[in-house]
Amino acid sequence: QVQLQESGPGLVKPSQTLSLTCTVSGGSITTGDYYWNWIRQPPGKGLEWMGVITYSGSTYYSPSLKSRTSISRDTSRNHFTLQLSSVTPEDSAVYYCARGPVLRLGISEDYDWGQGTQVAVAS
Repeated sequence: QVQLQESGPGLVKPSQTLSLTCTVSGGSITTGDYYWNWIRQPPGKGLEWMGVITYSGSTYYSPSLKSRTSISRDTSRNHFTLQLSSVTPEDSAVYYCARGPVLRLGISEDYDWGQGTQVAVAS
């Protein structure tokens, strides 16, 4: 059974780059035709899909975040990483990584989710 675990700093200063890692166990990020997503939920708001990296390493991003977002992977460590640049307090959220069986460019009920990690943007 696949497990996903987010990690990274809980506090980031405005204008800096937020960097989070999703470590995957119980499955490889390079096989199985799976798609590895980043999703966030700001306080009091709904889930927002941010981007995805495919099993082959291709990336796709939400148009609203594309200019600030980068997703990469380290296949030797079986993890993938989110970088969000020029953060503001509006980027404060719980950030989730999730695995999907199909490339959806959005949120789906058939994702396998990490537990999420809270990130606050404040000086």
